[in-house]
Amino acid sequence: MRLPIISPDRLSAEQKVLAADMKEGIAKSFQGFASIRDDGALLGPWNSWLREPKFGKPVWELTKAMAFNPSLPPAVREVAILVTGAHFRSAYELYAHVIVAERKGLSDEKLATIVAGQRPVDLTKQEAVAYDFASALVSGGVLPELTYRAAVEQFGEHGTAELSYLIGLYCMVSVTLNTFDVPIPES
Repeated sequence: MRLPIISPDRLSAEQKVLAADMKEGIAKSFQGFASIRDDGALLGPWNSWLREPKFGKPVWELTKAMAFNPSLPPAVREVAILVTGAHFRSAYELYAHVIVAERKGLSDEKLATIVAGQRPVDLTKQEAVAYDFASALVSGGVLPELTYRAAVEQFGEHGTAELSYLIGLYCMVSVTLNTFDVPIPES
């Protein structure tokens, strides 16, 4: 871990406001995995964002926009997030979203296959489109036309845009976690 966890008593006034908003958002949409230490300190990407409020606050605003009231089905979102996290081999990202995906009904077999960087054979049509969409984007280059059309067919234009922004966000989350070598929390 390259950035020590900031204790709540060491936060600046600007960081305290941001931390309070993050804790509220975590309680609403990021449950099931360790994200707040017993003393109230933030873990995962939140600690990194809190250290640099000039950048962390806008990233958090985007995170909230993507997390609150999404139009995409939960399993579709988690497949896309896990494909992205697996591409970057982002340990905390995979730790957190495997837990979330399990709670959203994805099987252990599907999750293990995605985390290993492979495409499960038993994906639903929507999950398969999300997998192919995320895999193509994180591999670089222009999204193939057929992949784009498949997404529009399954999710509509709005849902397709949302899927793209979700993958972009989790690329940034994964890179942030990897930059600062954010570990999986100890049990």
